[in-house]
Amino acid sequence: MGASADHGFKIVVVGGFGVGKTTLVRSVSEIRPLNTEETMTQAGEEVDDVREVRGKSATTVAFDFGRITLDSRNVLYLFGAPGQERFWFLWDRLFSGTLGAVVLVDTRRIDDSWYAIDRLEKHGTPFIVACNDFGGPAHAPDDVRHALDLDPHIPLVTCDARSRESGKQVLIQLVQHVKNRYADPSAPADLPRQEFV
Repeated sequence: MGASADHGFKIVVVGGFGVGKTTLVRSVSEIRPLNTEETMTQAGEEVDDVREVRGKSATTVAFDFGRITLDSRNVLYLFGAPGQERFWFLWDRLFSGTLGAVVLVDTRRIDDSWYAIDRLEKHGTPFIVACNDFGGPAHAPDDVRHALDLDPHIPLVTCDARSRESGKQVLIQLVQHVKNRYADPSAPADLPRQEFV
């Protein structure tokens, strides 16, 4: 952070295992991102469900970190959370002090997104949902919104986490959502979703 930069804003990227969080942070960061990826081993296959992420050879074991300079006084810090259930205990710490979050979703494994959305709603953290394009069949936004039980005011966008421009648009959507949420006091907060039994 430059000597004149005095405002740091934190954004967290969360989602299920193998949805592209590290890729998104890597694609938009202006610095070489700090990442804690480790090689996946056969021993890990007993702990992590790798059936739907064939070809994945490394996984985040703590968090990813990147940075974007907005102007001479403002810097955006990006944190990518680990997706495996055994690392979810880190998420609450990562959410502390965050401006907002991006929930990255693989629509082929939509159920993997529930925990991230639930945790953010419980924290009252503003968030948007970004469907990462893995080249599968396209899903109508209303179908994805229904499957995730998203409130109408939560933005739902599509992206390609590998593309810097696409990743930037996701972050712009999040910042716009946060701005709108706090600019209009009558706007609904990101309320906790009903629990289903």
